Amino acid sequence: MSNHDLLALTIFALTYFAIAGGKFPSLRLDRTGAAFVGAVAMVLTRVLTGRDALAAIDFHTITLLLGMMIVVAYLRVGGAFSLAADALLQRVKSGYGLLAMTVIVAGVLAAFFINDVVCLALTPLVIETAEALDANPIPYLLAVVTASNVGSVATITGNPQNMIVAGFAHLGYLRFAAHLAPVAIGGLAIVFTVIAIAYRHDLRRVRQAIGMAPVRRGAARAVMIKSAVVASVTLVLFMGGFPVHLVALGAAAVMLVTRRIKPARIYTRVDWTTLLMFAGLFIVVAGAQSTGLPAQLVKWIGVERMTGTATLAIVSAVLSNIVSNVPAVLLFRPLFPILGASEHTALVLASSSTLAGNLTVVGSIANLIVIETAHRRGVRISFYKYLRVGVPITILTLAGDILFLSWWR
Repeated sequence: MSNHDLLALTIFALTYFAIAGGKFPSLRLDRTGAAFVGAVAMVLTRVLTGRDALAAIDFHTITLLLGMMIVVAYLRVGGAFSLAADALLQRVKSGYGLLAMTVIVAGVLAAFFINDVVCLALTPLVIETAEALDANPIPYLLAVVTASNVGSVATITGNPQNMIVAGFAHLGYLRFAAHLAPVAIGGLAIVFTVIAIAYRHDLRRVRQAIGMAPVRRGAARAVMIKSAVVASVTLVLFMGGFPVHLVALGAAAVMLVTRRIKPARIYTRVDWTTLLMFAGLFIVVAGAQSTGLPAQLVKWIGVERMTGTATLAIVSAVLSNIVSNVPAVLLFRPLFPILGASEHTALVLASSSTLAGNLTVVGSIANLIVIETAHRRGVRISFYKYLRVGVPITILTLAGDILFLSWWR
């Protein structure tokens, strides 16, 4: 092994070690910082040239995510999410009905508007609804997070890892949805069933839920209407086969042209740290790829073994719970051509890495968003309480995903 290879692999290993643990021992270095430091180290040590580092960044994915974040930020500021959820939640009449509606709302919204953002918008609403009913909020919060993860499987814009996979596999929006929307729908049924069984005693206590959801007042009506129209047109253009990153950027640009909302309010709702982390990870993975070791590992294991639906899904799911799903998908990016660069392989990677996020509390960013938001409002979801539903939901949805994609090839 040359000095170049040893240096590249050392930087790569240290970066992913910090990402897997969420920090680096004795240092205040988070996942974003680790990705940034690793990327800079790859260039400063001349593992990659500056030109190679820039070429490694998938700007189509970054700009797609940025554009969608801006559109969704306007939807949140305008109150569209809250209004839609309020209108639906007020129509349920039992604990089971509230659970079903929560699963549907979270799953459907996450399919189109990024699961992390949906969790941010729905968590306070669900807590307020449960408090109005004097009900245990935990089953409904678990429904928000697990349903948003599962629902986001359905489309390219459901989560960042879908965007990354669709980018390097060149998958169209409708083609992606045609294969994975059924997986998401079946998964949402599993989410409802598992939580309904695990919390049946709590759900039975909620007898009457008419009018319990507090209707949001004071929403910026004009902003809400404009953002809803722009979002709808955006989805239509996605389905029409137009370049998704350009459509997302165009939609964001249209939303920013307004007299009602200061851009600063929108910028604070854009997750800039996630964008920086993705850019850094693209470079770090490219540095590791330059050693040729990832390709050699795949050849050693055997391409046929790795491309088997069950094997690939399980490897992706395990890796996603070690380093989180986005870094895991990025590890597969340089290996994709070696694995055959097939549509099937891409769909297995996208769906399994997403569904794996439901396994534990740290499985995805959406999980942490719901748990931390709930904790700040006095609701504690312990590691065990999460595992109680997270493990069966993950096992059952992954099994369904493998069976479905094995059948529909």
